[in-house]
Amino acid sequence: MKSTTVTPFGSWKSPITTDLIVSRTVGLEGVTFDNEDIYWLESRATEGGRNVLVKCNADRQVTDVTPQSLNVHTRVHEYGGGAFLIVEGTIYFVNLKDQRIYKQSPNSVPEPLTPENKCRYADFILDFSNHRLISVCEDHSRLEREAENTLVGIDLNTGKINTLVSGHDFYSSPRLSHDGTSLTWISWNHPNLPWDQTELWLANLNENGSLDQPIKIAGNCEESICEPRWSPDGQLYFSSDRTGWWNLYRYTKKREIIPLFPLNGEFACPHWVFGLSTYAFISADTLVCTFCQQGQWNLATLDTREKKLTLLENPYTNIASIQAKDHQIVFIGGCPTKPTEIVHLNLKTGKTTILKQSNDLKINTGYLSIPKMIVFPTENRLTSYGWYYPPKNKDYIPLNGELPPLLVKSHGGPTSCASSNFNLQIQYWTSRGFGYFDVNYGGSTGFGREYRQRLDGKWGVVDVDDCVNGARYLVEQGLVDGDRLAISGKSAGGYTTLAALTFRNTFKAGASYYGIGDLEALAKDTHKFESRYLDLLIGKYPEEKAIYKDRSPVNFTQNLNCPIIFFQGLKDKVVSPSQAQMMVDAIKEKKLPVAYILFEEEQHGFRCAENIKRALDGEFYFYSQIFGFAPAEKLEPIKIIYPVGNIDLNS
Repeated sequence: MKSTTVTPFGSWKSPITTDLIVSRTVGLEGVTFDNEDIYWLESRATEGGRNVLVKCNADRQVTDVTPQSLNVHTRVHEYGGGAFLIVEGTIYFVNLKDQRIYKQSPNSVPEPLTPENKCRYADFILDFSNHRLISVCEDHSRLEREAENTLVGIDLNTGKINTLVSGHDFYSSPRLSHDGTSLTWISWNHPNLPWDQTELWLANLNENGSLDQPIKIAGNCEESICEPRWSPDGQLYFSSDRTGWWNLYRYTKKREIIPLFPLNGEFACPHWVFGLSTYAFISADTLVCTFCQQGQWNLATLDTREKKLTLLENPYTNIASIQAKDHQIVFIGGCPTKPTEIVHLNLKTGKTTILKQSNDLKINTGYLSIPKMIVFPTENRLTSYGWYYPPKNKDYIPLNGELPPLLVKSHGGPTSCASSNFNLQIQYWTSRGFGYFDVNYGGSTGFGREYRQRLDGKWGVVDVDDCVNGARYLVEQGLVDGDRLAISGKSAGGYTTLAALTFRNTFKAGASYYGIGDLEALAKDTHKFESRYLDLLIGKYPEEKAIYKDRSPVNFTQNLNCPIIFFQGLKDKVVSPSQAQMMVDAIKEKKLPVAYILFEEEQHGFRCAENIKRALDGEFYFYSQIFGFAPAEKLEPIKIIYPVGNIDLNS
């Protein structure tokens, strides 16, 4: 038996390397049935982040469907989702490069359906009676104006596009009744996002396919509606947070809205992307669903007549992309101890089959840190939450009396959440001797509308306070070293990171991944979906210009007193690369240690294996230089610009 070695935190040798992470891990999303076949989308870092549609047949044989030259991804809202549809073996999908919809019949090569233009498509359905697709369309042809969003019909023979619904800023979720006579959809307007205020619409279809007198059936100034869906017997269901929690409802022919199972829990999640599915029908009277309480998701069936919720025992704490076919269901399941996987469950027999895992690594549990939900006090006598991962490596113990460095993660969004899903990138840190704290600061989802709205008007305050107070709480509990606290975040989480480093003195180092340093610049230069997001998070611009200036880290670099590393994609259309450059230039002027890693071909979020590896290893190397520990493995050095006359951090 191998004995443990006494080695400082941060210097532990781990089998969880970046080479292992990027070479053996795929992203999984969008699982769906088509008769006896099951399809899903895989994002492969080893193929430059290409998204590949995969098919699993009734014999459980798994094959790639889309050719290697094509990448299934839509850029509607920039974040995408809802990029493919399969009906009777025929596949319709959006290709990333040209944003055209392609049609791929069985045993044939894909052919473009939509014309070459500046339109993007997402969340499409088949209207069989009118021989067309009904799709969300985002038209970027008018350069002098923001993109125009509509619902359109796309002729399956000619590709001709006909506008069905227009006039609102955004649309999603067109859903056709099973008899093809009624269409429902969701719309919303600036400055709202889909988790703020949306409207649910319904219209009958005329014989020529046009819509007959659409009516708004739900939606008000304090209501977010999502996931409209038709039951097998032709009734309309949807999720709404009208009570403060996303619960399920039925719309009756008498124009009544009936709650199915009132609960202080979330039966839905924020629709950053299209095509999300948190419930599906097993029969006319029964659906399978997932709901979240205290950051943990549960799987259940719901009898819609008896209003009875029955939990289904399973090992998963995160459940997404639920689909059903008779007594069979498929979903994407995640938990702290094993990779995310595509799960097939037979509700009659109880048999569970794993169709695909995000990676096939078999890692000894002695290297895996299991997260614990931490409930901690924060400002204004409120409570916040986070997942804490202690250092874990069976081969090492720390020096006597030493406490571990802590990496605090501020998640993106900011309307998003930290989950307990197995994450090799987190285990990368904990298996080397870091504590890791994934904070669900005020504004996060999974805790109800009131918790989500804590951030309204207070972005850069509430989130920063919670990250700071969470770190201090772990220090007070004697779990981590208060002199070696770092914070890291991506996108909106990068803003929280930079704000925490600028306006507080708690953290000793940080890493910003395509983070926001100048809120004014973001308000002036971002894509349509989020172009008014800051109205709610900060205040109206330019009316509240002073607040934007006061909360922008780039304007207060004189407050900075610790090293920062920046990672940025040059083709990022969500957060302009100029944001990172402004912060780096300002920090250089102050002569603080700073590093800047630019990836020329990356967009918003890194997808290429070599860049993911470079960023993760680079961040760890940066902290090793700042906190003064020696990594167990040889890492590619990062160029750190530091004040003349100071200690050479690269030596």
